[in-house]
Amino acid sequence: MSIKKAVFPAAGLGTRFLPATKAQPKEMLPVVDKPIIQYAVEEAVNSGIEEIIIVTGRNKRAIEDHFDISFELEYFLQKKGDLDLLKQVREISELGTVYYIRQKEPLGLGHAVLVTKALVKDEPFAVILSDDLIVSDIPCIKQMVEIYERYKCSVIAVERVPKDEVKNYGIISGREIEEGLYQVTDLVEKPSVEEAPSNLAIVGRYILTPEIFTMLEKVKPGRGGEIQLTDGLKLLLEKEAIYAYEFKGKRYDTGSKLGFLMASVELALQREDLGEQFKKYLRNLKIE
Repeated sequence: MSIKKAVFPAAGLGTRFLPATKAQPKEMLPVVDKPIIQYAVEEAVNSGIEEIIIVTGRNKRAIEDHFDISFELEYFLQKKGDLDLLKQVREISELGTVYYIRQKEPLGLGHAVLVTKALVKDEPFAVILSDDLIVSDIPCIKQMVEIYERYKCSVIAVERVPKDEVKNYGIISGREIEEGLYQVTDLVEKPSVEEAPSNLAIVGRYILTPEIFTMLEKVKPGRGGEIQLTDGLKLLLEKEAIYAYEFKGKRYDTGSKLGFLMASVELALQREDLGEQFKKYLRNLKIE
């Protein structure tokens, strides 16, 4: 069965970006001129995903409005004759079939995935965390779908991180079966440097079999009453194989201020309409 559905957890409070996120979803913060979540949705659509399931919470209406039709704006742009912008705006509302479901309490990533069970049904699906903005020639999820189609098992994206950063990630241990592809033998959530089985960190891209829902229903809530996806994956690993894939591309952690700034600068430099002028500005910039 091919992957046609993707889940986008977007119910977090965005506390790392306060006060900007006091009344605005962090997923709507723009990298150059496009919201973070739009990059992620476009990646999914360009990977063959047809159904977008966005898990929202309170104060997230801006996300729904963004992917909806804006009659007034389209009328204004058409009347003004700004057809290029009109095309861009219309394309956003045509990205795919979008569903929204509420996560009423912020009870962890595993819980956010679990609330989509009725929409996903008995199908394999993708999970995409928009905080991880990944730039690649072949969309990251498309790379992972190709792995899934070969092995028919869950696939998680991993990236090598410095040893002193393993405490910030879920870390896998595994047996490399081909270059950049590992059969997972264990997963550890935010281990110390001494306890980490490797420096292969789980990042925000997953292809999951529907059995993950049964496992998440068994997971006991941890600190703060949260249900962690990593704990569900550990239980799933007892029943079926899981593969970890070192994707080809560059990841920006836009959930951190530094990562957000890096993405904004580097993506702006890649733009045909901004790159040269921005590069000239940066070269002449004097820091006092």
